[in-house]
Amino acid sequence: MTLLQQLPLSYSLFFSSFSTCSKLNPLFYKRRRPIPFSHFHSLNRLRPRLLSVSASENKNGGAYNTSTEIAKSFDFASEERIYNWWESQGFFKPNYERGGDPFVIPMPPPNVTGSLHMGHAMFVTLEDIMVRYHRMKGRPTLWLPGTDHAGIATQLVVERMLASEGISRTEMSRDEFTKRVWQWKEKYGGTIANQIKRLGASCDWTREHFTLDEQLSEAVIEAFVRLHEKGLIYQGSYMVNWSPSLQTAVSDLEVEYSEESGHLYHIKYRVAGKPDYLTVATTRPETLFGDVALAVHPEDDRYSKFIGQMAIVPLTFGRHVPILPNKNVDREFGTGVLKISPGHDHNDYLFARKLGLPILNVMNKDGTLNGVAGLYRGLDRFEARKKLWAELEETRLAVKKEPHTLRVPRSQRGGEVIEPLVSKQWFVSMEPLAEKALQAVEKGDLTIIPERFEKIYNHWLSNIKDWCISRQLWWGHRIPVWYIVGKNNEEEYIVARSADEAHEKAREKYGKGVEIYQDPDVLDTWFSRMVMMGIEFTGTVPFSYVYLHGLIRDSQGRKMSKTLGNVVDPLDTIKEFGTDALRFTLALGTAGQDLNLSTERLTSNKAFTNKLWNAGKFILQNLPDTNDSTAWENILSYKFDCEDSVLALPLSESWVVSKLHLLIDSVTGSYDKFYFGEVGREAYDFFWGDFADWYIEASKARLYHSGGNSVASVAQAVLLYTFENVLKVLHPFMPFVTEELWQALPNRKHALIVSHWPQTQLPRNTSSIKKFEILQALVRAIRNARAEYSVEPAKRISASVVASNEVIQYISVRDADQSVHLVAGDGLEAYLPLADMVDISAEVERLSKRLSKMQKEYDGFVAKLSSPKFVEKAPEDVVRGVREKAAEAEEKITLTKNRLEFLKSNVLVSKQA
Repeated sequence: MTLLQQLPLSYSLFFSSFSTCSKLNPLFYKRRRPIPFSHFHSLNRLRPRLLSVSASENKNGGAYNTSTEIAKSFDFASEERIYNWWESQGFFKPNYERGGDPFVIPMPPPNVTGSLHMGHAMFVTLEDIMVRYHRMKGRPTLWLPGTDHAGIATQLVVERMLASEGISRTEMSRDEFTKRVWQWKEKYGGTIANQIKRLGASCDWTREHFTLDEQLSEAVIEAFVRLHEKGLIYQGSYMVNWSPSLQTAVSDLEVEYSEESGHLYHIKYRVAGKPDYLTVATTRPETLFGDVALAVHPEDDRYSKFIGQMAIVPLTFGRHVPILPNKNVDREFGTGVLKISPGHDHNDYLFARKLGLPILNVMNKDGTLNGVAGLYRGLDRFEARKKLWAELEETRLAVKKEPHTLRVPRSQRGGEVIEPLVSKQWFVSMEPLAEKALQAVEKGDLTIIPERFEKIYNHWLSNIKDWCISRQLWWGHRIPVWYIVGKNNEEEYIVARSADEAHEKAREKYGKGVEIYQDPDVLDTWFSRMVMMGIEFTGTVPFSYVYLHGLIRDSQGRKMSKTLGNVVDPLDTIKEFGTDALRFTLALGTAGQDLNLSTERLTSNKAFTNKLWNAGKFILQNLPDTNDSTAWENILSYKFDCEDSVLALPLSESWVVSKLHLLIDSVTGSYDKFYFGEVGREAYDFFWGDFADWYIEASKARLYHSGGNSVASVAQAVLLYTFENVLKVLHPFMPFVTEELWQALPNRKHALIVSHWPQTQLPRNTSSIKKFEILQALVRAIRNARAEYSVEPAKRISASVVASNEVIQYISVRDADQSVHLVAGDGLEAYLPLADMVDISAEVERLSKRLSKMQKEYDGFVAKLSSPKFVEKAPEDVVRGVREKAAEAEEKITLTKNRLEFLKSNVLVSKQA
């Protein structure tokens, strides 16, 4: 078994990623007998009510006999029951029955302390879309779920719980504390997984892992040992991000920077042996006790004469530091003089190490000043800042304090200000690992989606620093390092896979009486990027694609935060709009771009869910009874996968089937390219714009006025065929309502979740598409004319239609003169009698009054614009607004005049007649 097979230390994903491996990891897969589609005799209990159903059992599974008792709308409360049914049937497990290459996604594991937020909703939606699509395509599909132990977050939660009981962690032994954490995990740790299920995530939950599971812990230890053997893990004292309240180092990714109001302090540093002084501008005067140099730009004429001399650090009883040249000093910032405090600034640290300057640390681990700060020892860093500035003012070394916007690093977990601090930690050399990951993209073994993020990926890996992997916590994977009692622990230590192995190694080297103790720290496995670790331990890229999505923002485009009060709870959203509407809204975004989430979008997509439901009700109400074998033989006799059959269909049926086949080809291509926004928009437009608004209406002529079942059967067949394919296309986006509608349709032998994806490259009749589009244009023109003349929706008007030069209803010249003439194109025209639509005399009078009012408004605008006083003195945007209103009014006047002339000419014709 390869290490990767033991190694979901790759659980700590930076990217939302997925795999299209050539073969499945044997750890993940076990062959099983295909799960048959079960009989639906239990469905009355498991499924919500689309309609009143009775299930009949047969050898092929459940079949539904529908009645007319149809629910008004889809019941969101039924989603959990549908989900539980899917899971109980084993549909989430990989199925080898249809063959095909496996498709695998490892879930970016959420924190065990977490609760669902819109970021989870986004990645769950997108990954579930991928999984459901490839499952329907017949590929053995695995979505591997897991939960991260979240060392810092979990320890914080349990420490607060203990504090409420009056207990401090430091009063407990390590074993006692971790026991309490495990108890908390068993009681509350499943919350986030259950909430993810509520989003419809079709993960194989039988394979769910927790990052502290024994198998995974062994993999982490094995990875540490091997990396140490290769010289890629080392111990040293270097600059890290230190969290004073958490009392641990944190990674760069756990530090968030915020723009905050602060001050820039200007302080005098006297030049030794001279009456001169240099003024330093700093945001952190309390760190001056750690100053080891001053730096100026070598070409700064103000200070170049002082280079090589010594400066005296204020309030340090005359401690001298050199004044050095540094081309990186920003001459425009502050005073152009930079104090170098390498113990408390990343850039200063690198500068000092390059020149061999000493590193002075003035801070204790709890954020108080240490003995290096002299009389300020024991003071909190921010308290020391205030006191120090007051003393600088008293000694006249303070020049000024001015407001300044600071970029403050704060802990993502605790929220307090992070302190850059030199600390002894364990590190991983990242450059050799990153190089291989860069080559994977360069060679095309790994694809970043969207492609534009390759630059970010390359930049990040090309500039990556060695990663601090040790954390001063009790909850996590303990570092597999043992020290020798009485020996220098920086030089004498043992790396082993277990305590027994460590003892054995120690006895071999130091004798039988040797005593050892384990490093108290735990590992931060954030450093294990899957690409780097996969290549390092298996020699191959662990997956083929990395898909990156954007942030979910509020309707105003702001990042969601508790401070702004704009956080949207997915579970509350589901209760109001349904899971399908939420998923569809999130999936309509563009890969890699942020999405603004608004109530309007959710409401619109809830309406889309209802439209699907209502279409399903219409179709079910207009299908023959399942006992009517003759009617069903007629329906099932229609085949839509051969060209002759599609060409033989009547116009509207041929049109909608052809459009459906075009849709299937298009969305299948978009699914394969991960263009999910395009899939959603195309499916939405076809279903609502073509199928619901046009074909369902067109089908009513055959269903209601056919005079016999034989004529209605073609419409019934097309309705059923088109709708079931629409459900397939939309299922990855909207799994619940589509499955419910699918199960209500007659003759369902398989669940929609495991049904076959529609066949592509099916025939289409381009001629029927063109002809029907012309007919649509005519209908739209008639509708527009009715709206223009304010014809009441319920009022019927006559129309004379001319098609292909054959007059369907003969009209006289006089009738034509008193009609609205509409041209749809390609020989299709219509005449709408004005008398049917409007009282011409009354309309002339109304428009004349309206024209007079518009003319008066227009004249007012012209008068304003003709006034030099207004044009010259009014604000530019006000003048521009008046010009725009004048242009708009002029256009309306022209249109109204034209319409009046047309109506008046018809009044004259009528009088002459």
